[in-house]
Amino acid sequence: MKDALILVLLILSMHTKAQTVIELYHGHIPNNIACNQKEFEPLSGRVTGITVPTITAYLPAHRDSFASAVLIFPGGGYTRLAIEHEGYEVAKAFNRYGIAAFVVKNRLPNDSCMVNKTIVPLQDAEQAMKIVRERAAEWGINRIGIIGFSAGGHLASSLGTKFNEVVIENSNNTVLRPDFMILGYPVISMMDSLTHKGSKQNLLGNNPSPEQRISFSTDLQVTPQTPPTFIVHAADDKTVSIQNSMEFYKALLKNKVLAEAHFYEKGGHGFGLHNATTKDDWFESCINWMKANGWVKGDAQQ
Repeated sequence: MKDALILVLLILSMHTKAQTVIELYHGHIPNNIACNQKEFEPLSGRVTGITVPTITAYLPAHRDSFASAVLIFPGGGYTRLAIEHEGYEVAKAFNRYGIAAFVVKNRLPNDSCMVNKTIVPLQDAEQAMKIVRERAAEWGINRIGIIGFSAGGHLASSLGTKFNEVVIENSNNTVLRPDFMILGYPVISMMDSLTHKGSKQNLLGNNPSPEQRISFSTDLQVTPQTPPTFIVHAADDKTVSIQNSMEFYKALLKNKVLAEAHFYEKGGHGFGLHNATTKDDWFESCINWMKANGWVKGDAQQ
């Protein structure tokens, strides 16, 4: 048993070292307060206690000729990140189509470690986009999309709707707007009738103001400038109601934003790349959507 555990740890170590990990900030990390929080990533594939946010770059061996990339935001209710099956596995899936991927390990809201916890995830999301945009030529990237799952879907949709609300240092005026957006069973609304209560409480606290509930409900922030969006969700999701995705989809249509939604009868919550209740492959449909919109050619599939 001990030898098997050592082998697993070695494999995980090799997997991590094979990728490039980039810290989001040099020196002072904005909004941080010194605290006793320590990062912990057990073998379950979930990480907590993040104090030094990073992106992990997955660069494919053979690049698709359209040279797209995605930033990946794993879910976890704003209390942890499901970084394996909603992060690393997703990055490798995009790599198989020649698409560069960057797994974002963002900080999670914590009053004891932050001046204003409500904007910290968006700060890290914007900073991740800023870094990849500014190094796009180095990595051979032409366009950058985002994908987020569950609470990571809330963070992704926040970046996709509030990219003009700059909460980082951006003296270069680097474009923070994603070129496209993919949302997997996302938390969208902060209204009591729809929200995932844990995500809302972790991000906004116990008694958010009406203005905060509106500002952080991303369906209410959609404009005609919101990026084209692909959505996947299951109707039997008992954690994050499918109504979150439906309200966001309706807002996209109202604003004449290109959108495609795949709503499954079953699948529950947190299925990642694989909805075990159906033979339909939503990720393949997503790649086809990307091809139809000119973000992937598909000539690098491995």
